[in-house]
Amino acid sequence: MKAVRRRDTKPEVEVRRLLWNAGARFRLCPRNLPGSPDIANKSARWAVFVHGCFWHGHRNCKLATVPKSNSAFWEAKLAANRQRDARMARALRQFGFRVLVVWQCELRDEGALARRFSKAGITKR
Repeated sequence: MKAVRRRDTKPEVEVRRLLWNAGARFRLCPRNLPGSPDIANKSARWAVFVHGCFWHGHRNCKLATVPKSNSAFWEAKLAANRQRDARMARALRQFGFRVLVVWQCELRDEGALARRFSKAGITKR
């Protein structure tokens, strides 16, 4: 697990490209916000978490399978990840931020994702 990157993952870079092309400006992983969201704009008060379907336990997703070996460990780890994600999103919302979670599997349809950003008020286009 040491080789798993914390930032600049392929899904995160793709989301950043979509946001930038839509005119959104942002900071990466601001450490002074709860949960260090992957992408955030403090003045506009929005944050985006880009979750890998496997590591964050995306429910009903074929990319989020639990390994057969040591499955009890993995189920506990993924459940703890989901709880932490919910806790950090709740903390950001208490600070008045709009929080958007983008799953790795959602990157297949960039048009739908761009519409979702626009609907959430993150981009103006």
